Amino acid sequence: MNLKSAEEGVEYIVKAIETDDEELDAFLFSLGCYSGEPITVIAHRKGGCTVSIKDGRYSIDNQLAEAIIIE
Repeated sequence: MNLKSAEEGVEYIVKAIETDDEELDAFLFSLGCYSGEPITVIAHRKGGCTVSIKDGRYSIDNQLAEAIIIE
């Protein structure tokens, strides 16, 4: 399942990041979004969603939400 289909308010564990873009991988890693880390969807928006990673909240677009695989 990817982050776009996740329920709001439920904590998930990042299983993988499916992207070929190394810069995007590095950016997500700098936010603390990598395999094994918890992530929570705060709210789904029209163009993406707001997520909580560690102690921060971030807005990500739908394309990026689809690349984050959770369990």
